[in-house]
Amino acid sequence: MKKICLLFLCVTFLGFLSAHAQKEVPDTVYTGIYITSIHDIDFKQNEYTTNLWLWMRYKRKEFDFVQNLEIPQAKTFTKLYTTVDSSNNGVYVLMKLQCVMKDSWKIGNFPFDKQKLRLSIENSQYDSKSLVFAADTAGKSYDPRFTLRGWEIDSFIVTPGIKAYETNFGDKSILKPHMEYGSYRVRISIKRDASELFWKMFLGMYVAFLISYICFYIHADNIDSRFGLSVGSLFAAIGNKYIIDSSLPESTAFTLVDSLHGLTLFFIFLIVASSVYSLELVKRNNLKKANRFDMVIAQVLLVAYVSANFYFISKAQAG
Repeated sequence: MKKICLLFLCVTFLGFLSAHAQKEVPDTVYTGIYITSIHDIDFKQNEYTTNLWLWMRYKRKEFDFVQNLEIPQAKTFTKLYTTVDSSNNGVYVLMKLQCVMKDSWKIGNFPFDKQKLRLSIENSQYDSKSLVFAADTAGKSYDPRFTLRGWEIDSFIVTPGIKAYETNFGDKSILKPHMEYGSYRVRISIKRDASELFWKMFLGMYVAFLISYICFYIHADNIDSRFGLSVGSLFAAIGNKYIIDSSLPESTAFTLVDSLHGLTLFFIFLIVASSVYSLELVKRNNLKKANRFDMVIAQVLLVAYVSANFYFISKAQAG
């Protein structure tokens, strides 16, 4: 009799452990995504808009992704279409979403920049103890016919993971302020086709430099013309920089735009300083020396300016 009771207790205990272990195993949400468009990339506001199809397959109906879907990086998102198919085998949810996403742009090499667009999916009510994501990678994840104007898609990576939050969200039953939620992450790497955009942005700056540069071919004693052109080109270069900066987010780093404009302003200053020295030589009746100085310094500054531009632009293109 004792053996029967002991056997009964063992079976009961093992059943309890089995049920408890089964309860702790999270349900897997098989998730897929198909992006139909990415548009309205706004560098000033650090955001972009995307339209996409999202589908999920899982067993537990209480997950209710129609109500509990969370996109942490989204400024706003709208469900344009939703269908739910429930059966004994589980739940299938299909949604079409339009999301306005917030992101941070790297503008150090603008306009030869490469950006990463990030999007992640979570369930707002169930943590990683209840559900985890798995990627449905059958087929493509974006429409190969859609193109970002002026951009090329370099890579498209989908990875499930765990997102940690160092808080208990006010739940006193959770002693440690740490919670983890299943996350479905999408990372899209894009690079800009900047050849035409570069000249569109910096042509005014280069013209300003050339206007200042032709001062070397004006007679050294014609001080009014030489200084008038230099001062005009100086304000033109500064105006060109303000126009470009108005379309970019604030940055504490020294960007390519800052480097090229700073370089141009510095060389315009050197041209003005050279004109002052030439005028001083003329006042000393050294006209030939002044003309020779203008020709030599003109070639030196032009080669140095072109070389410095080539260096900064090549460095930005290399990333």
